[in-house]
Amino acid sequence: MTSFGRFFLPGPTAVHPEVLAAQNQAMIGHRGLAIKALMEELQSGLKDVFQTSSPVLVSTSSATGLMEAAVRNGVRSRALTLVNGAFSQRFGDIAAACGFEVDALEVEWGQTITPEAVRERLSEGGVDAVTVVHSETSTGALNPLAEIAGVVRDFEDVLLLVDSVTGVGGVEVRTDEWELDFVLTGSQKAMALPPGLAFGVASDRMMARSAEARGKGVYFDLMAFRKQIDNLQTPTTPAVSLLYALAEQLRRIGAEGMEARLLRHRAMADRCAAWVRSMRDEKGLELMVLAPEGERSATVTCMVLPEGVSGPTVVSAMKDLGFVIGGGYGKLKERTIRIGHMGDHSVAELEDVLEGLERVLR
Repeated sequence: MTSFGRFFLPGPTAVHPEVLAAQNQAMIGHRGLAIKALMEELQSGLKDVFQTSSPVLVSTSSATGLMEAAVRNGVRSRALTLVNGAFSQRFGDIAAACGFEVDALEVEWGQTITPEAVRERLSEGGVDAVTVVHSETSTGALNPLAEIAGVVRDFEDVLLLVDSVTGVGGVEVRTDEWELDFVLTGSQKAMALPPGLAFGVASDRMMARSAEARGKGVYFDLMAFRKQIDNLQTPTTPAVSLLYALAEQLRRIGAEGMEARLLRHRAMADRCAAWVRSMRDEKGLELMVLAPEGERSATVTCMVLPEGVSGPTVVSAMKDLGFVIGGGYGKLKERTIRIGHMGDHSVAELEDVLEGLERVLR
C-alpha cells in the first residue's frame, strides 16, 4: 500500500487517515432524527464548497450517476456537448445512451472551449442543453466556466450542465454567482474522500425542467432528491459510513478555509509547471505541459513526454520508487503522464514526486 503523500493519481486521491477513521462508527437509520442531524451538518459545509445557498444533493453513486441524472433531467431533446478530452466526450456519450440527440463542439485535446465558439453554435438554435466538463481530467485543461455560463444564460431555453469532478473543492466554482443550472462532482477527487458519493446542485430552471421530464427513471430523479433533501434525508438508502467521512472532511475543509484550499491547489499546479520549464530549459529534456498556460486546472497536470519515452514505462518506474501517478488517458496513453495534485496534498509532498520523476526521466 502506498503511504499518504506518495499517491498522486488524478483520482481517486489519497484520503487522510482521520477521514478514513471517521467511517468506523455505528450505523444509523436513514429515516429519523439521527440522519437529519448529520445531513444538516453536511449541508452547511457542502454549500460553502459549492458556493451556493441551494440544497446540495447527495447521491450514493459515482459522479457518472449524476452525469446521467443531469442529462435525464435536464435535456429535453437535443444537447450540445463541448468536447476537449475524454471525459467531455463521455458526457455526450451518456446523453446519447439515454436516447437524446447530441451535437458536438470539438477542439483538440488539451485546448479549451471558447465562449465565442459556444455563442456561435447556440445562435444556430436546435439545442436545449449544453454539457461541459469544467476541469478535463484527461488533459489538465480548465474550461472558462464562468464565461461559458454567461453565454448560455443569454439563450433563455438552454440549460448548462456541468461536470466539475476534478474542479469542485480544488478549483473556484461559484454555483450561484455563475448561475450554473446543474453542477456535480464526485467524492474521490478534490474532496479527498473514498469513492462512492456524488454531489450536485440544481438551479430552479433545472428543477422546472426535471418536473416535466419523462423517462428519467427512479434512482436519479432530481425531484425525488430535492423532496428528500428538503427533509434532510436522501431518496434511497445512503452510504452512511461515507457520510461520516464526509462530515469529518468538511470540518477539515472548514478549518483550512476554502480560499486557502484553492490557493494551495493553485500553488501545486504552478509548481508542476515551473518544474517542467526547468527540466526543459535547464536540463534539456523535451518535456511540456499539455494545456496552454492560463488554461490549466489546479488539480491535475498532464505532461507530454520526450520523444521515445513511454508513458506506461514512466508510471511503472515511479511505482518502483514508491510513487503512484497517473498514466495518459485514451489516445494520450503512450505520450503523456498525469499528476493529480488535489485533495489534502501539499507542495512539499509534490516536491518528492517531482524529484522522483526527475530521476526516472534522466
